Amino acid sequence: MSQAKPISKVAMKVRSVKLREAHKAAAASANNGRGSFCSVLWDQQALHLVTASSSDPSISIHDPLQPSSAPKILRHHRDGVTALAISPNSTCLASGSVDHSVKLYKFPGGEFETNITRFTLPIRALAFNRSGSMLAAAGDDEGIKLINTIDGSIARVLKGHKGPVTGLSFDPNSEYLTSIDSSGTVIYWEIHSGRTLHTLKGIAPDTGSDLSVMNVVSWSPDGETLAVPGLRNDVVMYDRDTAEKLFSLRGDHMQPICFLSWSPNGKYLATSGLDRQVLIWDVDQKQDIDRHKFDDKISCMVWKPIGNALAVIDVMGKYGVWESVVPSSMKSPTADVPNLQSKHSNGLLLFDEEEQGLSASGSLSDLGEDSHGESEPSTRKRLRKQSAYDESLDEDGRDEWNLPPKVESRKKVNHVHKESLNNRNEGLRRITTSASPKMQEAFQPGATPVRDGKRRFLCYNMVGSITTIEHDGYSHIEIDFHDTGRGPRVPSMTDHFGFTMAALNENGSVFANHCKGEKNMSTLMYCPFSTWANNSEWSMRLEGEEVKAVALGTPWVAAITSFNFLRIFTEGGLQKHVLSLDGPVVTASGFKDELAVVSHVSDCLPSNDQMLEFRVFNIANGTQPLRGRLPLTPGSHLTWFGFSEEGQLSSYDSKGVLRVFTSQYGGSWLPLFSASKEKPDENYWVVGLSANKLFCIVCKSPELFPQVMPKPVLTLMNLSFPLASSDLGAEALENEFILNTMHLLQIQKRIEEMAGAGLDTASLDDEAFTMEAAQDRCILRLIASCCNGDKLVRATELVKLLSMEKSVKGAIKLVTALKLPYLAERFNSELEQRLLNENQGTKQTILPTSRAGVGFSKNSTSAETKETSEAVIPLSSPKLTAPLFTKKTKSQEGTKFGIKKTEQNQTPLPDGGKEDRAKNCREGERDRGNVSSTIKSSIAFMKSSDKQEVKRGEEKQVEAHRPSNPFRKSSIR
Repeated sequence: MSQAKPISKVAMKVRSVKLREAHKAAAASANNGRGSFCSVLWDQQALHLVTASSSDPSISIHDPLQPSSAPKILRHHRDGVTALAISPNSTCLASGSVDHSVKLYKFPGGEFETNITRFTLPIRALAFNRSGSMLAAAGDDEGIKLINTIDGSIARVLKGHKGPVTGLSFDPNSEYLTSIDSSGTVIYWEIHSGRTLHTLKGIAPDTGSDLSVMNVVSWSPDGETLAVPGLRNDVVMYDRDTAEKLFSLRGDHMQPICFLSWSPNGKYLATSGLDRQVLIWDVDQKQDIDRHKFDDKISCMVWKPIGNALAVIDVMGKYGVWESVVPSSMKSPTADVPNLQSKHSNGLLLFDEEEQGLSASGSLSDLGEDSHGESEPSTRKRLRKQSAYDESLDEDGRDEWNLPPKVESRKKVNHVHKESLNNRNEGLRRITTSASPKMQEAFQPGATPVRDGKRRFLCYNMVGSITTIEHDGYSHIEIDFHDTGRGPRVPSMTDHFGFTMAALNENGSVFANHCKGEKNMSTLMYCPFSTWANNSEWSMRLEGEEVKAVALGTPWVAAITSFNFLRIFTEGGLQKHVLSLDGPVVTASGFKDELAVVSHVSDCLPSNDQMLEFRVFNIANGTQPLRGRLPLTPGSHLTWFGFSEEGQLSSYDSKGVLRVFTSQYGGSWLPLFSASKEKPDENYWVVGLSANKLFCIVCKSPELFPQVMPKPVLTLMNLSFPLASSDLGAEALENEFILNTMHLLQIQKRIEEMAGAGLDTASLDDEAFTMEAAQDRCILRLIASCCNGDKLVRATELVKLLSMEKSVKGAIKLVTALKLPYLAERFNSELEQRLLNENQGTKQTILPTSRAGVGFSKNSTSAETKETSEAVIPLSSPKLTAPLFTKKTKSQEGTKFGIKKTEQNQTPLPDGGKEDRAKNCREGERDRGNVSSTIKSSIAFMKSSDKQEVKRGEEKQVEAHRPSNPFRKSSIR
């Protein structure tokens, strides 16, 4: 303690926290001799501060980044607001008032939603549980209401206090609720059963009739310790299970503590006292590390979820933010925050977008809370190091399955009757089944969840969108194309079937619904956009079999059902194939002749990882060219699946990782985008992707899905590999290098496919040549970075990857200018070896293609073939794996004359002995920092010889038939 006091005294002299007036009524009340209890809280992203006062019926939502701007005011209560609480995902705000009501609002918009409950006396305390599925409310009525946030029902009323309840706190582990009243009595409640576990009478100060002070209790973020204001101007810590006193924090408070708040990581505790002081405690050291004295009592405070700051508000209604609370030399209050989210919690609230994960029955067993029964020992002292399997059993409830307590001795178990053991094993099997993580439900790519009274997307892709809204028992469907000039105008339609999923392409749309009606029918309907025949749309009905996902291609329609059937139809409605899949479907997508289906391989792993596989069917050929496991980020689920504009199979998971399938290494998935490297307050709803860009709609957290109105704006994100931090600082160049390599492989595959089908590949030849030139320029820049960073071995590796002879010459020119003779000598050796291999290849064969490359001249004109037969030199030898393609015939004019012509233009090596070489090295060290002009000249050396070739290539280039980009108004970042 003696070491902390000098620090505190210095802090009191130099630190000042500016407070701004938020509630004038509180100051007026204080001047009249009646104190006001004022509240303050942050949202989870620290973007908003919410304040309220028991003397003011309004709630203020402030922007902490612009404190001088006017706050948003919510005026729905008729009397002062005494309590605030915000849901864990910051989508719902709850307020309690002297007018006896508890109200809910959308957050941060502040739209009023409902009066969720009423009391007969004023409200004093509110608290959400960790999952957000339950709201606890209490006040002068002495009873505590547990409210189901899904449907607003009262799950249970807890009675045991003999005075006004002023504080509530849910255990982060979702087992207990603790409450405190104005007389200082604390009660531990078991949430599942509603029974009282421990009653600690008179352990906190008696606040009496002072309404500006509220007794509070607070659980540590790890759920192991309960903090309570003590009777000796201190804070007392109590054990989680036994309610035994552990230790106390006693420092320079001269009067009782009236409020306390844990830091997000639980390492620090802030306390405010009636002496108008706020102390900051290092809990592990049991010492106060800083303090601040204010002009008035601080009635409420809360740590900033992100950063090192503490928001405070006094009894006069003035609030402020104390920055840099913890010294920079100490651990941050937000470092290593415990992650104790309940295994049954999905964080969904009354106003969240995916409510299907929670029950609306109002029973506690459906609230996402853990169940603990009467058979546990009365001391409830848990074994801290149980296995994860035992913990899952404990959380799912032992009483529910008539299991013995897990602390029961092994000797006693050995004497249990055989029949009871069999029953226990059966119970274990049932619990293992029920406790296993839930398999992902089927979803439709580009669809958004149902929102009552609001329009939603049935489908949103690169072609257009399909929206629906329910009205008077039926739905109204509209189809819009992004490029209105290319797509047909489709009139809106009335949906009497209640379709819940759809797919869209340039030729038509397909719809399906879940089973409904007396016969439990599921309907599939296809609507073509243009046809030569009337009444060309068709529908199929499946009795007792539910459509789970639909997909469209050319020219086919597919539906996957609850029977794990893959049903394939023609555009005219002919039932062509019915296949059985190995597991329940997750999603499906189509592109031309190909249909891709994702299904479950098995149950989820204990780590909650989904076990998925993908299968690609070629409908035209009746084949299955691809099948394999679908990789996901650990702990995530699939959120989008489809094809790129070029037909590359792609996936996107809930952790924000985009993957694209490639034929490399026998078929692998490449991670091409990670949302974690972007803005943390943004979620990306994927629409599609091209060769270089990801098309998505940016949703501000915590929103996961876009709204139909206003019309969402598409954003183009650059694709990039999650590379490690390079010792050269050239991550952008390395990313470009890998992307170019991937694109070259894609072009190679397309050329092989077109050549195999006997089609002209001239346009792809030109595209490949252009990409090779771009790749060589990228490699030259990487070589320059390696020279600057003294990574000469890496530079030697890079020169072997250059595709063109003139690129190697450009590299020699570069390192010669940098006065690196050893490197120039190696580069010249590489060039000589390459030309020697080409000359040997010419003598051995005059075939028009190279073994190491892909033959571009298979479909060339007769004139080109004749010219090629005179002298075709393969660009690369079998030893050099970099060049993926043989250059076009016309681009090889420079090599027809063999090695003699090359030797005339070859850069001479610097001569001299060791002294000359050492001198050159020293000069190179001096000149190495100024190489930008050398790089430019080397690249210009390449481009000068490229221009004529590209110009000749453009004259013959055949424009590829690819859809134009419909998103001309999209923002590009």
